[in-house]
Amino acid sequence: MLRGGYDERRDRLTAMDLTTERLIVHPITPAEAARIIAREPDEGDDWHHEYPLVDELDVLRGLVTADAEALDPDFRLYMIRRRADGLAVGGIGFFGAPDPDGVAEVGYGLVSAARGSGYATEALEAAVRLAFARGATAVIADTSDDNVASQRVLEKAGFRIEWNRDGSVGYRLAAPPRR
Repeated sequence: MLRGGYDERRDRLTAMDLTTERLIVHPITPAEAARIIAREPDEGDDWHHEYPLVDELDVLRGLVTADAEALDPDFRLYMIRRRADGLAVGGIGFFGAPDPDGVAEVGYGLVSAARGSGYATEALEAAVRLAFARGATAVIADTSDDNVASQRVLEKAGFRIEWNRDGSVGYRLAAPPRR
């Protein structure tokens, strides 16, 4: 399910929460990114003590300095929260809008305590549905060749191996045919 809206004052779509059976995949604003980096929660912020992951910090820093008006409402960084308690347990995001061929790249990660629960697959499937609904023709991702857990997440979400080289495995999922 997609939840978001239209901001009449700015004549543009606003970013949407993606909701799944167990998760809320929430688009991170520049203000939220600043709070996350500073570890200064506001009311309603609830982060696992391992969140954010180290490899998210550079992306969050870039988001802090981004022009909020220029952010893509869909192809951006999201926080993965459990619906049951609202706790942020990871992140998922696109590395920008789809390229000229319609291909979008995605990355994700969960705190160690949330791994093995199916959350990564659930969040990835939500992100992929969004990408396809917004016109992407394919979604790609890569992982290290020794990260079997991440490979399984991608395969469960329907991705297939596209390449394997230099210690990395690349995956691709093509959009279903339009009706």
